[in-house]
Amino acid sequence: MLPRIPKHILIPLIVACALFMENMDSTVIATSLPTIARDLHEDPIALKLALTSYLLSLAVFIPISGWMSDRFGSRTVFRSAICVFMGGSILCALSGSLTGFVAARFVQGMGGAMMVPVGRLVVLRSTSKAEMVRALSYLTIPALIGPVIGPPLGGFISTYFHWRWIFFINIPISIIGLVMAGRHIENLREDVALPLDWSGFLLSALGLSSLMLGLATAGRHLVSLPVSLVCIVAGAAMVGAYVWTARDKLHPLLNLNLLQIQTFSTGVVAGFFFRIGIGAIPFLLPLFLQLGFGLNSFESGLLTCASAAGALFMKTIAANILQRYGFRRVLIWNAVAAALSLLLIGLFTAHTPHALIIAALLIGGCFRSLQFTSLNALAYADIDKPQMSQATSLASVIQQLAAGMGVTVGAFALQGSNFLQGHTAVVAADFPPAFIVIALVSASSLLWLSRLAKTAGAAISGHRAVEE
Repeated sequence: MLPRIPKHILIPLIVACALFMENMDSTVIATSLPTIARDLHEDPIALKLALTSYLLSLAVFIPISGWMSDRFGSRTVFRSAICVFMGGSILCALSGSLTGFVAARFVQGMGGAMMVPVGRLVVLRSTSKAEMVRALSYLTIPALIGPVIGPPLGGFISTYFHWRWIFFINIPISIIGLVMAGRHIENLREDVALPLDWSGFLLSALGLSSLMLGLATAGRHLVSLPVSLVCIVAGAAMVGAYVWTARDKLHPLLNLNLLQIQTFSTGVVAGFFFRIGIGAIPFLLPLFLQLGFGLNSFESGLLTCASAAGALFMKTIAANILQRYGFRRVLIWNAVAAALSLLLIGLFTAHTPHALIIAALLIGGCFRSLQFTSLNALAYADIDKPQMSQATSLASVIQQLAAGMGVTVGAFALQGSNFLQGHTAVVAADFPPAFIVIALVSASSLLWLSRLAKTAGAAISGHRAVEE
């Protein structure tokens, strides 16, 4: 008879499996985009919509995940999220057109938006404070391992089987998660749930969806250019209306007043621009290696996973670096290094040794991971515990929007380079200018980082500022 697994280990492992599925799925597809584009008879650049629709769905539905958990119970919402994610995966696998695939990815994102924050709440509510750190450590495993395994796995499936199996493999994992969650997770909920800001949800959801749809389709994919422009204007108006009306609400969907806290606003705003540049990498890099250099999906995936491996290594020493040098110095110099690493990718050619590509991506992954860790930590340095939930929701939404904008900006830069050089199809020469653009966007975060005080975030970094 197998030994009984303690509750503080079993529940985090159940949640971690679901998060692993969501994390891996978001990285698996990026390597397979050229293959999917060929099968759907679409321009590979048009597949940017598959990435942006998923990220947009996360941004729209993450803010209401906590309210749903309080209202209907964490087990109910968590299992429902798995069902929605599985349903979206099946729709993705069965899609035969760009429109259907993009819509299916949006459905998948709805499930992912609920799985991640609600899964974290399940662990927090089911674990004693004495076991909290150990329990939460299990939840870091999917975020660290998924991006390492995802690219080569997606490339392997696309090259030697069929890209549709990328989504079919989510079915057995989802079923196991549903059974285990039903048996071992309690349906915990708050006695009194705060009222949901329905008008704010509708304004933000419709506004962000219209704005991102307009920007993502402005390259004349999926809809006409006039329709894209109408979506951009309407979306911007609704987002503006939300900002205007949220100021006077007692329980707004997203508390924008938190941006008055300097460390939070710097972490979020500077992080937004930095993440736009970095968010283009999952879209541009696989296309560069496959369309530019002629590699297959599997070969491309084996190379691109080096970035995630570098990020995994940096997680082990990031705290020590911040303690020694402080947030301001680390964020400024590391932003420069990360931007330069993007420029370096643009210098790759078909003749660049793969060992050199791996080394460059590995080092670049270290820089990006350190910047993400530092920005995330800085954002919560001066946030009080009662505000932590609202701060997390706002920061999560902005992060997902930045990632979606990154794909859109990267696609615009690639299309612009292709047009200006007069190429009829995407070729290797179109990519270096695109990487220059996203490097400059990431570097623009320095405008906000340079305003940080030397002592910013010292309470959590442990760094003692000295005169420089």
